[in-house]
This record gives sequence, structure tokens and C-alpha cells, in this order.
Amino acid sequence: MRQTLLSSFDQFSFSPDSHRAMEEKEQPSGGLHFVGKKDELIKAQRSSRTLEGRDILIIYHEGVFYAIDCYCYHAGGTLQNGDIEDINGKLCIICPKHKYKITLAEGEGLYRARNPMENPSILRWYSKGMKQRVHTVTEINGEVFVKLTTSPFWIDSDYYQGEKGKVERAMAEASEGDMPVMKDDDE
Repeated sequence: MRQTLLSSFDQFSFSPDSHRAMEEKEQPSGGLHFVGKKDELIKAQRSSRTLEGRDILIIYHEGVFYAIDCYCYHAGGTLQNGDIEDINGKLCIICPKHKYKITLAEGEGLYRARNPMENPSILRWYSKGMKQRVHTVTEINGEVFVKLTTSPFWIDSDYYQGEKGKVERAMAEASEGDMPVMKDDDE
């Protein structure tokens, strides 16, 4: 789903000041949004941006850029400091609060369970389906752009981008000291 479009944009020329002009003007809805210079984003590894009122996390990992909704679909915790691991052949970000696993490329929720119908029952990875909205990242002449995904169906992480979700996130942050952080169970 995530794609990098380089060759189709080679025909465009950007002046050195074009990114400043884009930052100063309101960027068009539904199009490419300038999120930073490639070298700066690589150095930062992770940075967040608000595009069209949506909080996005831009991640650079092992030579690839990813853009994903900033708040975990499960309880709205920020993914900014989540570990990145290869799980069952898929690169995932781990929600630091409740240890939910989310694939970076597809936004798929993964969980590990045993099938009670098998004998012996073996722990395996299963998919919950798409839970986290991911966005398209494009690099053009050393500048990085994000195009927001505009699928017509609801994805769980959409809740925490809306007004009710923002209120819940604020309440959760206010009571953060009261909530235990879950530990990974490696059994």
C-alpha cells in the first residue's frame, strides 16, 4: 500500500525555496504535504506532524520512510517512543503503553495466540486486520511529502483523531501515573 514515487516526479523542478513557500501557505487538502527535508528526517528517525488536523508519525527505519497515525488504535497512547521489531516477517511498531503490535506498512494489528483445536497447541501470530491508518510517503529531490489516506471506511485509529478521541487522550494523559504499563509476555 505504501509507495515511493520518485520517477514520476522527476519532471518537476523545485527551487531551493519551494519548501519554505509550501510551509508558509496552507497546503491543499487531499494532496501531497511537505513534512521535511530527507536528511533532517533521517537524522530525527521519528517526528510528528499535523496534516489537515490529523496527527501523523513519520518514521525512518532501515532505509524506508513510513507515515502512520500518531496514536495507537487501542487506547490512544502515542506511538512516538514505541520499539520497532520484526514480527513474523513484518516490521511492526509496539505501542509502549499496552504492547499492541502494529505493522508499519499496512497498519495491521497483530496478536499471538494458541489455537485450542491443535494438539499440541502452538503460539502463532494472527491478524486483527487493518487497525491503524497508514499514509503514503513520497520523496522528491531530497524533500519528503505525505499524502493522507482517504479510504471511505472507518479504521480504529480514526477515533483518536476525532473530537471524542482527543478528549479521551487528554483524560488518559492527565491520569497517566495511575495506569500501569503492560509488560510483554514472551511465553
